Amino acid sequence: MFMDITWQDPVTGTHGFVVIDTLVRGTASGGLRMRQGCTLEEVRGLAQGMTRKEAIHLREGRHYVPVGGAKGGIDFDPRQPGARDVLERFLIAVNPIMRAYWALGEDLGVRQRDIDDILASRDLGSALSAVEKLLADPQAAAARAETAFSTIVDGVGQDELVGGLGVATSVLAALEADGVDPASATAVLQGFGSMGGASARFLAEAGVRIVGIADADGFVSNPAGLDVEALLATRDPFGGIDRSTLRPEDRVGDRGDWLSADCDVLVPAAVSYAITSENCAAITATLIVEAANMPVLPDAEAQLQARGVKVVPDFLANSATNAWWWWVTFGDVDGTWDDSRSLVTQTLRELTTQVLSEAERQGITPRQAAQSLVDANLEALRSETGHPSATAPMTSASAEH
Repeated sequence: MFMDITWQDPVTGTHGFVVIDTLVRGTASGGLRMRQGCTLEEVRGLAQGMTRKEAIHLREGRHYVPVGGAKGGIDFDPRQPGARDVLERFLIAVNPIMRAYWALGEDLGVRQRDIDDILASRDLGSALSAVEKLLADPQAAAARAETAFSTIVDGVGQDELVGGLGVATSVLAALEADGVDPASATAVLQGFGSMGGASARFLAEAGVRIVGIADADGFVSNPAGLDVEALLATRDPFGGIDRSTLRPEDRVGDRGDWLSADCDVLVPAAVSYAITSENCAAITATLIVEAANMPVLPDAEAQLQARGVKVVPDFLANSATNAWWWWVTFGDVDGTWDDSRSLVTQTLRELTTQVLSEAERQGITPRQAAQSLVDANLEALRSETGHPSATAPMTSASAEH
């Protein structure tokens, strides 16, 4: 690790964390999450995932050249009163790190608009301040970002759609690699927030039947298919499904029922560590695509692999949000929905197909194949920068505030 920081809120005693795993060109990227029970070890794992998520998108001919990986986390329930105040105090405290190294965006339990509003009201600069030194034309980048983040698609901000579009594209590419018609496939999602909701939307659009969705209050299902658009239109800001809008044939069960639901594709899109060696035997799906960060634990993945269940890893499947930010910032897309959608679907389809093909060829897991691609890209980045340690974990440091 380059840097670990632990912060303690002077008002509530809440702890927050920033981990910078690697620096490339003096910069690292990764989101900020807020959830009760968040730990430093969790944020370390997420930061390592961001290093992979960045490196996997090194592609010849792109303006965007990957940076390093980082992550932030706050151990607080985002639904509780005072959550925004805790977020504000955390951002004020870590702002020097943000300006120097860490470009951040929203993650679980944190809204981008809250980050941006706090930074603006406190005159703390942009969430992307750390990358400004890498931009040839900051004004052009700002104009593209204004287009990108003001674009609304069917009532939803574009920035809340690109991540789920990437996940859905990975699902579709994986189905097609197995010769499965998406129109004949069924899917279950855990989580219906920005990532889970957008994943469900684009899977349904492609003809996949969404037969179950789990939220914080339970599991809503229908073997004939849920009305995804109706559920999206009435969900709450945290991805909660409005039970009053369900149809008579829709079922409501326990929150944990999603894991054993009868389906072809399972999309964990909520919390980390959801699929363990203790519960993975209940899974009936033959394909798992990780929309959340680190939802499948290693022991569980080994058991699933032995049963022939494919797991498309998070640092591939859910990487579109991060990559899209940089495509906008560095000019690979102009910020419009048509341009953004085209590059997201092209890139995630190609990456998923490449990784699954290589996994099949070598007889290894998709995660191992994706990691091999990451390792090769990191080596290429070292060569391009001319500094052998430019992408390697650097000297550890920790601080408490």
